[in-house]
Amino acid sequence: MKIIASIVLLSFVLLGCSSVSVTSDYDPEYDFSTFKTYRWAASKELNPNDALAQDQLIYKRVQAAVDKELSAKGIELVESDEFDFVILAHAGVKERTQIHQTGGFDGGWYDPYWGPYGGNTHVSNYEEGSLVIDIVQWEKKELAWRGIGSSILSDIDDPEKVTEYINTWVGKIMAKFPPGSEQE
Repeated sequence: MKIIASIVLLSFVLLGCSSVSVTSDYDPEYDFSTFKTYRWAASKELNPNDALAQDQLIYKRVQAAVDKELSAKGIELVESDEFDFVILAHAGVKERTQIHQTGGFDGGWYDPYWGPYGGNTHVSNYEEGSLVIDIVQWEKKELAWRGIGSSILSDIDDPEKVTEYINTWVGKIMAKFPPGSEQE
């Protein structure tokens, strides 16, 4: 099962040219201007069943992309025990089905009671990946901000392109952090 999850995760990072849908939410009680330093969650704080926990190469790429985005915003990664927030990243892949109907009246015939005949129905399966980035205010152990990116996935063999797509995906998610800083 873990091997299948790792293979599926590789599809997750191999985004292809799909567009990324991004949403975010946050706790308005927090003053995000005070969030100046952070650290990543320790490995013991990660869910071992999470797709990122099962593929360390992808996880490192996500970490590097988030670090780059936060550094550009003046937020510093620290290794000390004093920090403002912790980042947790999660990922998953879901199998989806799309049904598309065409025709119905072109080339077919129409029955006033039953409607058009002669159309075509196309069914296709695809994978949708989601990347979740959580900002946790560590003193209170409360979720302060969450950004989610979702996209249809496709396979790419080139590690440089994988990194490029992860950077793009993370950039779109982190554009919404801190709240009010959207740079679309």
